[in-house]
Amino acid sequence: MHHSSSTLSKNAAAWLRLASSYSIATKKWLALLASLSCRPEDLFNVNPERSLPENAKTLLNKVCEKSVEKALIWLDEASENKMITFGCCDYPDMLASLDNPPLVIFVKGNASLLQQSQIAMVGSRRASFQGKKTAEEMAAALSIKGITVTSGMALGIDAASHKGALHGCGKTIAVMGTGPDSIYPFKHKSLHSDILAAEGAIITEFFPGIPAKAWHFPRRNRIIAAMSLGTLVVEAKIQSGTLITANMAADLGRDVFAIPGSIFNTHAQGCHWLIQQGAKLVTNVNDIFDELAIEALPEKESRCVESEKSELNSLATDKLLASVDYDVTAIDVIAQRGSMPVQQAMALLLEYELCDLVTAVPGGYIKLRGN
Repeated sequence: MHHSSSTLSKNAAAWLRLASSYSIATKKWLALLASLSCRPEDLFNVNPERSLPENAKTLLNKVCEKSVEKALIWLDEASENKMITFGCCDYPDMLASLDNPPLVIFVKGNASLLQQSQIAMVGSRRASFQGKKTAEEMAAALSIKGITVTSGMALGIDAASHKGALHGCGKTIAVMGTGPDSIYPFKHKSLHSDILAAEGAIITEFFPGIPAKAWHFPRRNRIIAAMSLGTLVVEAKIQSGTLITANMAADLGRDVFAIPGSIFNTHAQGCHWLIQQGAKLVTNVNDIFDELAIEALPEKESRCVESEKSELNSLATDKLLASVDYDVTAIDVIAQRGSMPVQQAMALLLEYELCDLVTAVPGGYIKLRGN
């Protein structure tokens, strides 16, 4: 791992130069090095006694020295800016299993997290309120049990997953589709800061100065899938990038998990399809631990005091709460089911809302948790 340009070894500098050639797949560079039986730095050492073959010269012409210079400047800008190169001891083993692994990973923050046990959480950018709430709660539960939550810091489920991990007193990794000097989407500037403040990590294979482009995100998603023991899909439509990520995970031999939803929710249809294809149906984090056959670490300090838990458990058994569905339920329907006047029902629902058991949405209320 390298923290500044001054500590960069010849080997790391060579990998950085090779990585700057975006049009050349990693496997081409690895095949070239294997065919020449040489190290990356040997490609840049002028040796009159050993000329490079034409195919090597053609590939080396794709190296972008301007991108390399930007990367070196970025490394020197802050102590939290780091770079991990292919083949070094800090490079994640699970990422190296990719057919086309990144030659360089730019890391902002806690690079040691890349070696920790991770679960990827992905889903729709236009997630429902319930979907985002579920993502937050699942991520918090995973982080409390010692799992690092990895996602892409996109809108919707990604952001909710990162926030949930932070609320659970855990750490989280955001894999970006831009250079490490960009925040995308910019509205997540505070989330970006919160992740770093909590000793999380922001990582990317894209060089400083590289903006977001559509083709970057499938490349980003393969990293999310590869680094994780499994991928949990919270909400997804049938045709979506989320399902592509899930398929990437399956192709890599990783477990795929999916949270079911209402049959009337189009954002749940992708999860239902995955379950039909063999994904593990998940209702709580223990389902994930059971499938992976791993032991959860000792739970971190809970955020709820016992008196709060007791109060919530009492409320959760209330007849009126049982009248609220996980889909939108109209207030008059809730009152009718609970056998009470609408005004009385609304007063109780406000109490439930303050306890995060239900939430008001257009058209009525939806239940967040409870019986």
